[in-house]
Amino acid sequence: MKLPTIQDTKRYTGLYVVDFGTQCGVGFTALEVAELLESEKFKDVKVYKIHNAYPDGKMELKGVKNETFQLEVGMFFHAADEKTARKEFKQLTDIAVTSAAPSRAKVHLAKLSDTEFITALIYPAEYDDEFSRWLLDNNYRTAGAAEGGTSAVSRYYDAQKETIAQQQLWAADSFEQLTGAELLAATKRAMVR
Repeated sequence: MKLPTIQDTKRYTGLYVVDFGTQCGVGFTALEVAELLESEKFKDVKVYKIHNAYPDGKMELKGVKNETFQLEVGMFFHAADEKTARKEFKQLTDIAVTSAAPSRAKVHLAKLSDTEFITALIYPAEYDDEFSRWLLDNNYRTAGAAEGGTSAVSRYYDAQKETIAQQQLWAADSFEQLTGAELLAATKRAMVR
């Protein structure tokens, strides 16, 4: 895979490189990659996330399985009483007011039993590292046990529960998303942005 020479490399950290086989494109967002992978034409492309980019144009890439873009992952914070659970739910949703979430996500406060409540943060799997960093950077702490992953999402969806509160989080996207014909045209360029 031959990458183009990149100027202003720091701008590309967190974006994706898509290897189309005959050429590659640098600078796709996660939503754009997900849309490409939904099409029959691009379902088998190789995807790499740009983890670091350096002033000399070098980049650290990490391969991402295409299936990742079809999964939800989550973090689930357990509490033994409703008061604690409500406090943790509010703390999490308040963070999103002052520090935009890395991507769209949903936050649920649910009652599993009289002594088990859960604050659920569910988001696209390709943003797992970013959400972990976001929670750490914003000093999110809970009193009870925590679990996460794709199987935890399945267990949560299958569980008998009463949803007490829910909120949608939105990202402050720094890039305008390409869709449809614009996205298709971008697959022919070495530099998407």
